[in-house]
Amino acid sequence: MIKKGLIIMLFTISFPFYGSNGQQKKQIKPLGTAVKIDTLLRPQIGGIKQVISIKTDDVTRPVLLFLAGGPGSSMMNNADAFTDQLKGKFTIVQWDQRDAGKTLKLNPSPTLPSVEQMEKDTYQVISFLLKELKQDKVYLLGSSWGNVLGFTIVKNHPELLYAYFAVNPVISQLASEKELLHTLKTHFDANSLASQELASINIPFKVDEDLFYLRKWLFYKEGKEYVTSDDFKNGFLQWSKTWSPVWNEVMAIDLPKTLNKVDCPVYFFVGKNDIQTSTAITKKYYEQLNAPKKDLFLFDNSAHQIHHDEPEKFQTTIIQTLQKTN
Repeated sequence: MIKKGLIIMLFTISFPFYGSNGQQKKQIKPLGTAVKIDTLLRPQIGGIKQVISIKTDDVTRPVLLFLAGGPGSSMMNNADAFTDQLKGKFTIVQWDQRDAGKTLKLNPSPTLPSVEQMEKDTYQVISFLLKELKQDKVYLLGSSWGNVLGFTIVKNHPELLYAYFAVNPVISQLASEKELLHTLKTHFDANSLASQELASINIPFKVDEDLFYLRKWLFYKEGKEYVTSDDFKNGFLQWSKTWSPVWNEVMAIDLPKTLNKVDCPVYFFVGKNDIQTSTAITKKYYEQLNAPKKDLFLFDNSAHQIHHDEPEKFQTTIIQTLQKTN
């Protein structure tokens, strides 16, 4: 763990950090009068070891914790591409959720994940970070599915947050999936195979192929032709064994009915070309949400992956909000 008195000690010395299994994980070095950290930690979260990446040139900077999309995805390996500016203002934290990324490689979840279980994981991760980094609050950012977890913290533990960034958020996913299906049917009206497969989809989803066909033609519309391969289908259906029950839970989320008032600043980031989580639904929710501070930023050149499509604007927009929350 990061021990008491660490900051004072590191003004003059440096020493290795040892992870929970005793293996050396990082070197902490003084940077002027600041403490630099670049490490992977593996705390016990929800009964298993979960992998957390912490990177900063100054440990006293506020924490920005990313909640990855998916579910079952990781933002950790390519995080430098969309945090190179942010790291000058924040301590950047990436977390591989259970059954995703490095956490999955370390130890699979002993039970199938659920929304409730992963919401509890999120609270434990934040509590761990506050203790380890000696902070009172964090900045929290949810990407896509990550907003399922993030808005739970906004609702139940706003006292832990300086602000929340909702990036292409899940707001009313059942309505969003229906809107997506209509859009794809119209777009692929002249494609007989697409029309046939899209016509077979049930919403709410009854079988894993329902979500598969919807995502297949969404990704194909975005230019990802590999989705027509058997490998993609087999991989998607393998993913579904773990995550389709979770996504069916997500389909029941309807924030306009359950969360109209929050007690921390909330900033919405919306890709103009996003049809996976409806931009129109997000805008409408933003307008009705009562928050101490709020704003909505539209990214004209982005679809569902703003941090990938417009990484510079993504970062500068986050940094600009610091003046609003301080």
